[in-house]
Amino acid sequence: MTHASHLLQQIQLGDITLSNRILMAPLTRTRATGDVPNELMAEHYAQRASAGLIVAEATAIMKDTAAFLNGPGIYSQEHVQGWKKVTDAVHAKGGKIFLQIWHGGRASHPDLNNGTVPVAASALPITNDEVHTAKGKKAYTVPRALETDEIANIVNAFKQGALYAKQAGFDGVEVHAANGYLLDNFLRDGSNHRTDIYGGSIENRARLLFEVLDAVVEVWGAGKVGLRTSPLNSFNSMSDSDPVGHTKYLAKQLNRYNLAYWHLMRADFLQQQSGDVITPARELYQGNLIGNMGYTAQEAEQAIADKQLDAVAFGVPFIANPDLVERLAINAKLNEADPNTFYLGGAKGYTDYPFMAN
Repeated sequence: MTHASHLLQQIQLGDITLSNRILMAPLTRTRATGDVPNELMAEHYAQRASAGLIVAEATAIMKDTAAFLNGPGIYSQEHVQGWKKVTDAVHAKGGKIFLQIWHGGRASHPDLNNGTVPVAASALPITNDEVHTAKGKKAYTVPRALETDEIANIVNAFKQGALYAKQAGFDGVEVHAANGYLLDNFLRDGSNHRTDIYGGSIENRARLLFEVLDAVVEVWGAGKVGLRTSPLNSFNSMSDSDPVGHTKYLAKQLNRYNLAYWHLMRADFLQQQSGDVITPARELYQGNLIGNMGYTAQEAEQAIADKQLDAVAFGVPFIANPDLVERLAINAKLNEADPNTFYLGGAKGYTDYPFMAN
């Protein structure tokens, strides 16, 4: 047995059978042509097809809602054709790939989106960071609070994005409700100060998320839909007064869905907030639970052996190690990732990390 024997076990996530429990986490890499996926992205993802499941990067479901330069979209036939290159390349290598569907919310910026003012749960800007635009780094702008009657359009856009993802040949979709983007912005009380049916109690703040899940499940069936949340992450000026209570509420409600998985980020990028959300999620959630954020191979192996998690998603290790699964299987040395090339554009630091010698 290798040191990664549990990580290397097959698993059934809803309707999808994975050859191992090592998932590639969604990683924004800003390599699209404008917002259209291209051959370079197809090569990058195909190199990593030995992951049990690849979750492709945050992908905009509406025009003018992106939070990154050269991040991909999924709201037109041009996007469908671009993503088809990616899914075909991954499937040709025997891989499985979900698309993470997303609305940037208040993390969008007019300079990225044809002058469009970003929308959010409430008119509260991100204050702990700056956004990269074609004109350099800029302060985030104050978003416009969505009117109650506009919210149905957002739900419909997620549904349409899910339909386009199906046309593009994905194996399923992950709904992005993490890291301060629109759905998370509604979920957490630090950023949602609304007084209508989408604000106040956790039941109301989670309403948009569940409306989106209902719409996306209608397209794909629950067994091909995952969800990602980040109750502790303070990235994008996010906070919640009760992240554990919020996690428990979601866990109980998500049991109604029989989703493929719940992808739970366990920590805070900025280490402002701490707590244990994995334990209550595991106690209450009856589906597949995937952990993410800074797991070592040994820690991931132990978490699966102890039945704390069903699988683990790795981010940075997959950037530098296209053959991460094979390396973990024999406890081989890992390549180090170069953060200077994470968002650089082009092949450098994207498709040129070496595979192990045969």
